[in-house]
Amino acid sequence: MRTAREMGVATVAVYSDADAKALHVRSADEAVHIGPSPAAESYLVGAKIIAAAKQTGAEAIHPGYGFLSENADFAQSVIDAGLIWVGPKPDSIRAMGLKDAAKTLMMEAGVPVTPGYLGEDQSVKRLAKEAGAIGYPVLIKAVAGGGGKGMRKVDAPENFAADLESCQREAKASFGNDEVLLEKWITSPRHIEVQVFGDAHGNVVHLFERDCSLQRRHQKVIEEAPAPGMDEATREEICAAAVRAAKAVDYEGAGTIEFIADASEGLRADRIFFMEMNTRLQVEHPVTEEITGVDLVEWQLRVASGEPIPLKQEELSINGHAIEARLYAEDPAKGFLPSIGGLYNLTFPDDCRVDTGVEEDDEVSPHYDPMIAKFICHAASRQVTIRQLSNACGGFEVQPVRTNAWFLKRLLDDHDFLIGDVTTSLIEQKIVTLTDKPIPSEMVLQVAATGLANTSFIRGSRGEVGFEIGRGLRGFRLNADEETQHRLVVNGEINVVQVSMEDYELVSESWRRPTQLYGDNGITAFEHGAMFDISFPESRGTGHASAADGAILAPMPGKVIAVDVTEGQTVKSGDRLMVLEAMKMEHALTAPFDGTVADLSAIQDGQVQVEAVLCVVEPVSE
Repeated sequence: MRTAREMGVATVAVYSDADAKALHVRSADEAVHIGPSPAAESYLVGAKIIAAAKQTGAEAIHPGYGFLSENADFAQSVIDAGLIWVGPKPDSIRAMGLKDAAKTLMMEAGVPVTPGYLGEDQSVKRLAKEAGAIGYPVLIKAVAGGGGKGMRKVDAPENFAADLESCQREAKASFGNDEVLLEKWITSPRHIEVQVFGDAHGNVVHLFERDCSLQRRHQKVIEEAPAPGMDEATREEICAAAVRAAKAVDYEGAGTIEFIADASEGLRADRIFFMEMNTRLQVEHPVTEEITGVDLVEWQLRVASGEPIPLKQEELSINGHAIEARLYAEDPAKGFLPSIGGLYNLTFPDDCRVDTGVEEDDEVSPHYDPMIAKFICHAASRQVTIRQLSNACGGFEVQPVRTNAWFLKRLLDDHDFLIGDVTTSLIEQKIVTLTDKPIPSEMVLQVAATGLANTSFIRGSRGEVGFEIGRGLRGFRLNADEETQHRLVVNGEINVVQVSMEDYELVSESWRRPTQLYGDNGITAFEHGAMFDISFPESRGTGHASAADGAILAPMPGKVIAVDVTEGQTVKSGDRLMVLEAMKMEHALTAPFDGTVADLSAIQDGQVQVEAVLCVVEPVSE
């Protein structure tokens, strides 16, 4: 919408009930309501979107990143309705939409592909046999998949059937197609992708590569351009292969050719294999824009209007380095559990590009992907870019939702990432240290203790032993004259801190970090991207939730998609009890200890609310 406005093009937003007050609705020239909150009843109903375009006199439809963006039938419906589809031709989408057919097509075009199984026989027996022939570990992938959905790594034969079932169920729910293919799992993989662009005049160019190796559960977390360690010869070969791939399907518009690289001996052209093509604009496209100076959305609109690509291949070059971090409303310390709620006291960094669909006081709903924003930094060197982005993530503030800002900062500060030694397994290998619960520094505890210990709050001013709290909020007078000990509850855990008059003076001089926000019963502090709710035990209690009573609670509103136990069944600690689907993800709920299942209220396909008791595990009596 920003690009369209700069080009003098009016925009129309469509929205569901959940998005009635969303930023994209407020940003458009017009907005049309298209249905209830569930995507299947609104954003995935192509007829409603086309009707909205007709109703408002729109000429074209831009599909965005997800939902119907790679749906060939919808693209054809748009064209049949006399509208312009801002994307590739439906036949191109179909050619690349099914991973097995796309791989066959790429082999014919001379593009190297990963060894695997592409057969039509989808029986468990045949798939298990082929997996054994390929050799474990293997990767199961939905043929109609994308965005990390419908993918499972299988390490051993005994896990194959269960992982296949889960993969097929997710693929069916996400894409309406549960067919899969198998690929050899590469042990030192890097995810390298090339941005391509075609027009209706037969021109295809590439805009160089991106490295998207930092992933969790096949979802990209941090992306950068250009790829670290990529030499010019290898870059030339992989980008040429990407252009051949696009030309093989007569491609028009923005697209991405994704490769998997065996980086066991660095990036080499003979060890980079085609994975799939995304026939749309990618979420990570800003890093390409930053290093090339190109607005890819402007190119999309111009090419869709019949114009040729604005620049020739020889006119494109790499300028500096750019990195993007995806900021999510989720708690990495709790298994990346999505966090639902208001975005209050939202403070985005002002020294980097922020692409977002929210503003302060908006809400994260349970209906869609919990991404809050993308932070993109661009500098002359990779090291400077990393430092800038680390500072941006570390300075981010919002409450009360939890975010992964501190996790992103830890990733950016990781030694292996700093030296460019990255693979798609880096996060998995370091998951324990990367997600270890943040602990506030002594300074945070000292600031909190002094603030909570003083009941008379005043605005700080020059000359007082006190300080002003961030952004003009209330300050407090410090009146202790000797060392004191305070017990504090920090995110549900008891901490003990010693505070002296020297500490008061120290924090009074350093109040800008961490920022403090006062609630009715305590303080919210931010440090290195992490949020800490702090109080005295007397005022708020510990807030500690325990599974000691065996109650299995729904962590968020969602749908029960699998129940693995029955009333009275004996279970072991860690056994899966059921699976909850919420915010586009599956969440397995497990037994906290050995025991027997009782009070089972969860039912298959049932909707549940947050903290609903789904069952109780009664401990084994001694």
